[in-house]
Amino acid sequence: MKIFYSLIITLLLSPFMSMAQAPALGVTSKFVLFSTNGAVSNVGITHLTGKVGTNNGSNTGFGNVNGGMHAGDTVSAQAAVDLLIAYNLLDAAIPTFFPAPLLGNGQTLVPGVYSVPAAATLSNQLNLDAQQNPNAVFIIQIEGPFSTNANSKVNLLNGAQACNVFWKVEGLVDMAAGTKMRGTLIVNNAGVSMNVNDTLEGRIMTTTGAISVNGILAYTPAGCGSPILNGPTAPALGRLGCFGIFSADGPVQNAGITTVNGDVGANVGLTTGFDSLLVTGKLRLLPDTATASAAAELIMVYNQLNGLAADIELLYPAQFGRNLVLTPNTYILNGATALTDTLFLNAQGISSAVFIIKVYGALETNSHAKVVLMNGAQDVNVYWMVNGAVDIADYTIFMGNILAQGAISLYSGAVINGRVWTGVGAIAVNAVTSAANIDTNNCETTGTPTNVAEYVVLENISIYPNPFRETLNIRIENSQTTAYTLRITNALGVEVVRQALTQDETNIEVNQLASGMYFYQISAGNQLLKTGKLIAQ
Repeated sequence: MKIFYSLIITLLLSPFMSMAQAPALGVTSKFVLFSTNGAVSNVGITHLTGKVGTNNGSNTGFGNVNGGMHAGDTVSAQAAVDLLIAYNLLDAAIPTFFPAPLLGNGQTLVPGVYSVPAAATLSNQLNLDAQQNPNAVFIIQIEGPFSTNANSKVNLLNGAQACNVFWKVEGLVDMAAGTKMRGTLIVNNAGVSMNVNDTLEGRIMTTTGAISVNGILAYTPAGCGSPILNGPTAPALGRLGCFGIFSADGPVQNAGITTVNGDVGANVGLTTGFDSLLVTGKLRLLPDTATASAAAELIMVYNQLNGLAADIELLYPAQFGRNLVLTPNTYILNGATALTDTLFLNAQGISSAVFIIKVYGALETNSHAKVVLMNGAQDVNVYWMVNGAVDIADYTIFMGNILAQGAISLYSGAVINGRVWTGVGAIAVNAVTSAANIDTNNCETTGTPTNVAEYVVLENISIYPNPFRETLNIRIENSQTTAYTLRITNALGVEVVRQALTQDETNIEVNQLASGMYFYQISAGNQLLKTGKLIAQ
């Protein structure tokens, strides 16, 4: 009996046994900023993960939002309903603690329901201690306006989670610059202001009132049953995955010292300028069976990515980057896209998470732009589908696999941690590092041998004159077969001449060729015998 009474007394006196319960947020759980009745606006460069919206008002001044925008639609209407339900539950919670209006200054709160019967201020640091219980809930009811002093901070200790922290405020919320706030703030009949360098791990929502932010970082909290983002399913690459640089229809040309992990080649056009010693895979100077397979697979992979429904549309392609943080999803940008400064890809601790970024237009980067992988993100799981040309500027650090439908230019000093493929167009490379995550030991090497060391160059084959005007002569001495073929392509890799060589010396009329540079190859069956350049005058 003594044990029973001791247990009862312990339960009554232990503050961490508070019965605070988190309200169900419904659709509002997906919003980082929301007003049922009021405008939502931004100035400065603000980075948001989560939906932004209002059910009666406008969204203005925002750049790209990792979550989407809603104004007066079915989603915002449901969010308004769910917000009112959540507010009523928080308002009805029975308080167990009654702190002074000045919160913080090193103060530590344990789980429970707190009531401040007047206006409150957060100063310095406030600690929320879950006491090793990750399900512990903190509810702070403020029966008046709420403000924070500059650089004030809410700390989560011993398993506390921002998704389990709720602030119910009956008045204006004004956060000074540098505030680090955690939890979901539900404001009744008043507006919210967040200032430069404020950080919010949680949500800001108001039943009636405007929300204005200025150069903040805010993101919806993880945990508490929120969806785990794995992203879409990555496409199967097949033989294409062995190519670090590849064009299905156009030449691949390099200038300067370029290193590539994986195969390099083109299925229509020549591959020139690469040092085979700096290519870890196969340097396929001419099309072969491997390039043909890769070209077919590139079409399938591109079509698969193109057919994916987007989870999030980034509304301002020309303002891409600028320290934007993306999570594993399928994104779409409808227009020419410029990557400026830094783009962060946050896998949220899931190393297999996939990012797909679909660009319907050209993609370019500014000099020294970079893509940064965070929290387990892997370059092999990032795909950029670009329906246009790609320009990677000097000293860009780029992560992921590029699948383009246009010419690709990689400029001096750029680092590509991924693969570069195009279905249509030339690839021009100038002193870059292509460090795709490819296990070349698993890449088959069948097909026409095209490594420099594998050429069978026969000195008894000659082609002249070079430069030429109207005719070309091909002389083969001591031939061992009658099945020779001459193939000439222009600078874009388009075949302009194909001629069987059945005699020791063959004369070909080529006066239809315009002035410029051409490339030739002479083969016998599947064996490449001689290649080179030709100049038409």
